[in-house]
Amino acid sequence: MKLEDLYQKEITKVNCQNIVALLPIGAIEVHGEHLPLGTDNFLAVKLAEKIEYSLGNEKALVLPLIPYGQVWSLKEAPGSIHIAEDILSEYIAMISESIARMKIKKLAIINSHVGNIGAIRKAARKLYEQNIIQAFYFTYPGTFHEIEKVCESPLPHPGYFHACEIETSYMLYLCEEKVKMEKAICQYPNFPPDFDYTPIPWTKIMDTAVLGDAAKATKEKGKFILDACVERIVSILRSEKT
Repeated sequence: MKLEDLYQKEITKVNCQNIVALLPIGAIEVHGEHLPLGTDNFLAVKLAEKIEYSLGNEKALVLPLIPYGQVWSLKEAPGSIHIAEDILSEYIAMISESIARMKIKKLAIINSHVGNIGAIRKAARKLYEQNIIQAFYFTYPGTFHEIEKVCESPLPHPGYFHACEIETSYMLYLCEEKVKMEKAICQYPNFPPDFDYTPIPWTKIMDTAVLGDAAKATKEKGKFILDACVERIVSILRSEKT
């Protein structure tokens, strides 16, 4: 069930102590010419819905999407909207505190944008230290094994993927109607030697925000990876006691 669809009396009848709240979070940033700026948002929402379905409608409460994220690397690109990490972290924590007041004991943050990880972890640690709510955070957990099995193109950098074979396959599976495969490109930017040791915006190393070979993406690859990802998340949430 979705929180925003419920009415005042309906929410009071929900057995909040026995459900998990799902908080999707994405970002608005450029993803080349073949994927829309809202790619991370579309993926986060669709993943949350799949997790809700697998858990069961009465066991999951899907919260409205947080549509903005930390996109420092691409914030100079027109269309990208950047939220500072400290602000984003506090925002997540405040949403979580409201959920806890509903007597919900378990929160799962469904994140589709790697840049948000720092803010999410900071919020989760605050929630833990203040004993507010048990917070889990998932950013495509464990998908490395599935990616290795089906993806053909190498990652241009071991720490990042963006608008590439992986993410484009995700979109083809979950939001195929929003993908323009005829505009998908293969691009491997030249990372400077100090890239991993000092802040360097991605806009300094590429004009089109694609890291890798988007042209090799398929719906089948996306399904194989993400179905395993959803199964993994659901297994973790079911095995943990509130």
